[in-house]
Amino acid sequence: MDKQDSGKSGNISPKCPFGYDSQTFKIGPFSCMICQALLFDSSRCAPCSHVYCRTCISRFKDCPLCGADIEKIEADSDLQKVVDRFIEGHARIKRSQVKTDQEEAKDEKETVIYEDVSLERGAFLVQQAMRAFRGQNVESAKSRLSLCVEDIREQLEKMGNTSELCSQLGAVLGMLGDCCRALGDAGSAVCYFEESVEFLKKVATDDLEVIHTLSVSLNKIGDLKYYDGDLEAARSYYLQCLNIRRDAAKNRSSSPSQILDVAVSLAKVADADRNLGNEDVANDGFQEAIKLLESLTLKSEEVGLEQRRLSVMEFLKNQLADRQADPTS
Repeated sequence: MDKQDSGKSGNISPKCPFGYDSQTFKIGPFSCMICQALLFDSSRCAPCSHVYCRTCISRFKDCPLCGADIEKIEADSDLQKVVDRFIEGHARIKRSQVKTDQEEAKDEKETVIYEDVSLERGAFLVQQAMRAFRGQNVESAKSRLSLCVEDIREQLEKMGNTSELCSQLGAVLGMLGDCCRALGDAGSAVCYFEESVEFLKKVATDDLEVIHTLSVSLNKIGDLKYYDGDLEAARSYYLQCLNIRRDAAKNRSSSPSQILDVAVSLAKVADADRNLGNEDVANDGFQEAIKLLESLTLKSEEVGLEQRRLSVMEFLKNQLADRQADPTS
């Protein structure tokens, strides 16, 4: 046993036996080989008995592991209960050691703490959610994120609205909004994004990551309102997003990606203005965005940003060309 604090405390750091820690990740017996996340709605193929998430395996006619024809898919509730218990008990940061009588006699005052090197529970759940989302198992991602939200809300009740907890909750709520949007539930997506904005606004605005997450949530609400036909509401959210991004670029050393974000927001506000019949205002917004992009200098290795810049520039120039082609509009 390692000793700390002149023998007054001990530290034991066991790794998670299934490999879920901050340094490594491996596919374990509780994982789905398709989405590479923990099993959700565990289902067994017949006759080969290989197990996957139901959503994942439902896209296949043959077993991805052995190639056998899938005659039917059966729920494996017993295995799912084991997976759920694993999640529930996983990633406890600190827990006290149950000492033997011999150890107690050796030093009654010694404090021994077990510290998992596995991921903290919230980060673990988000990791699993992101894997499931990338694997197109959105229901699994939503379930993991919902557990994470419950955990953070419990902490908020105990500790109050700390900046750390509010930023964490805002980020996870935004991810839940993405899940709902992917599932076609626009109403729930808007609710999650709005709650994300509510908590992120409680955080000090000097954190660039929080600012970015806040602006993205506002932008996504604007998109949902836009496609729902509520142009006034869409413009309002786009404008809030634009103002936040402008302030961030103005008051701090702005990066090329920040400038691109401002140009995108200008384009969205201008597009909403055009659809609301405010052509002159829209034209000014498109022109401002073009000038911003033309002034942007990118390094040769920033290929992704250059592609994005060219894509936005093409959209903006097309918008102006459309107006010139129809001067009566």
